[in-house]
Formats: sequence, C-alpha cells, structure tokens
Amino acid sequence: MNLENTQVQMRKGILEYCILHIISRGEVYASDMLDELTAAKIIVVEGTLYPLLTRLKNAGLLEYKWIESKSGPPRKYYKLTDKGSKFLGKLTETWDELVHSTQTITSKPNI
Repeated sequence: MNLENTQVQMRKGILEYCILHIISRGEVYASDMLDELTAAKIIVVEGTLYPLLTRLKNAGLLEYKWIESKSGPPRKYYKLTDKGSKFLGKLTETWDELVHSTQTITSKPNI
C-alpha cells in the first residue's frame, strides 16, 4: 500500500468542501484560493482547481464575475449562489459528523 497515494486521496476528498468554504467568505480570485489551500497544506495545482470550479459553476453552486485589474488582464472572482450556500451547509453537517465519528474511533486506546 502506498502511503503517499492514500494521503493524496484524503486531501482530494475534502478539496471541494474547502473551496466552497473559502468562497463562502466573499468574492475570491482563484490564485487567492490556491494560496490559502497551499498555506493550509492542501496542495492543489491550477490544473485541478479550474476544472473543479467549472464543475461547481455548472452545478449552479457558484458564479463569477470579471473585475478589471490594475496590473494586468481582468480577473475572474467567484462567489457562492444561494444553492451553493445551502449545499455548503449540508456539507458542513456531514463534515461535523465525520470529525466526531473519526475522533470517537481514534481516541480509543490501543490494546
């Protein structure tokens, strides 16, 4: 069994939730999302982020708008839709349950 592969799969499993949570705080630029994810040690590359953002947009969970930049081309800023906020709320409930369940299991001493 490959430890690194398992770790990558664990991170991928929470990536969508983390991205929606970042966007829920207000309009955000994709590179700012990448910076925050990287700082939190959830390593993700543009080639992973942009298709996921497109999928979330196509599902009606987020939208974007273009804003002119003083230092280059216009930037695409993302924000949650009402549907996205409700979806995130349900994911948060699931996350809280998973954290509780995992802590229940992992807090028991080894025999």
